[in-house]
Amino acid sequence: MTSVAPTPETPEIGVETFGDITEDLQGRSLSHAQVIRNVIVEGQRAEQVGLDFFGIGEHHRDDYSVSAPEIVLAALAQATEKIRLGTAVTVLSSDDPVRVYERFATLDAISHGRTEIIAGRGSFIESFPLFGLNLDDYESLFEEKLELLAKVRTGLPVTWAGEHRTALEDQQLYPLLEQDPITTWVGVGGSPQSVIRAARHGLPLFMAIIGGQPAAFEQLVQLYHRALKQFGQPTQRVGAHFHGLVAPTDKEALELLWPHYQRTMNRLGAERGWPPASKMRLEASMGLDGSMMAGSPQAVATKMAKVAKTLGLSRVDIKYSAGSLPHETMLDSIELLGREVKPLVHEMLAK
Repeated sequence: MTSVAPTPETPEIGVETFGDITEDLQGRSLSHAQVIRNVIVEGQRAEQVGLDFFGIGEHHRDDYSVSAPEIVLAALAQATEKIRLGTAVTVLSSDDPVRVYERFATLDAISHGRTEIIAGRGSFIESFPLFGLNLDDYESLFEEKLELLAKVRTGLPVTWAGEHRTALEDQQLYPLLEQDPITTWVGVGGSPQSVIRAARHGLPLFMAIIGGQPAAFEQLVQLYHRALKQFGQPTQRVGAHFHGLVAPTDKEALELLWPHYQRTMNRLGAERGWPPASKMRLEASMGLDGSMMAGSPQAVATKMAKVAKTLGLSRVDIKYSAGSLPHETMLDSIELLGREVKPLVHEMLAK
C-alpha cells in the first residue's frame, strides 16, 4: 500500500486509545468486553471522518481493557479499508520480537499493508512480573529487543545473538511480507538516550508529549536528526502523541474532560506520588503552549499546526480516550477532529 509521504506541511492526523474503562451516559462502568467492542466502532468512525491512523495501546491492568491490541486491530482491519492501524504502544520490553513480527505480519496481510508498530517500554510495569521478567533488566531488555525487532521487521532471514533469548542463525520468519518492511516507530518520552537509540537503529521517532510545553521537545528532535546523520542513517519521520478532546467550545471541552481526567490522574497520582489533579492546571495545559490538545476545533487546530511546524512532525496523534469518558463523547470528539480540525490544520500549514 503506497501513498504520498506526509510532511510537516501536510501531517497525518491520527487517534489513539488504551481502551480505557468507560462509563455510560448514566455514569455506570462498562464491562471490559463492551469497551473492546466500542473501540472497534471508534476506529470505524475515525476512518469515516478521514483520519489517517488508529492506534491501540497495550496494558495489563484493570483500568484498561486491551491487553492484546493486535487482535482488536485485526477485527478493525476487516471493518475498515484505508486507515492505517497500529499499536500505541507495543510494550517491547516484555514481549518477544519474533512473536511481534509474526503477529504484525499477519495483521499486515489482513489489512493489505496498513500496519504500523510503535514499540516502546510503556509507562506501566505490570507486564514484567506477569511474564516472569526482572525489572532489573528493564534497560537491557528493551535495548536488545529493539535491536532484534529492527532486523526482523524487514521479513528477511535474520542472524542475531543476544543475552535474553536464543540466537537466530539465518532464520526465516513467517508469514512472509507481501510488500515493504513493517513500519516500526520507536516510542519515547523525554530521554535523549532513547532518541539516540532510535536513530542508531534507523527507525522513525514517536514522542509522547503528555506534560510541559511541546516546544521543549524541539531540542530532542534536533538531537535525533543529528544522530541519524552521525550513524549514517537516512532521514526519518517524527511523530508525536498528545492527550486531548475536541468539543464545540473550549469551555465545553474542559467541563466534559475534567471529572474523568481528575479521577484518572488522582488514581495514578496515588500510585506514583503525584499531587492531586487541579482543574486550573488542566485548563492551563489546554492553552496554546500547553501539552493538552483539548478545546474547540479552532483552538486545537491552531495548537496542532503550531506544534507540527515547530517540531517538524509528519504525524500528530491524539489519545481521545480519557479514563471513564463516555463512548458517545469520544465519538463526537473523533468526528470534530476529522471533519473540522484536520482540514483547518492543513489549511494553516499551507499558508
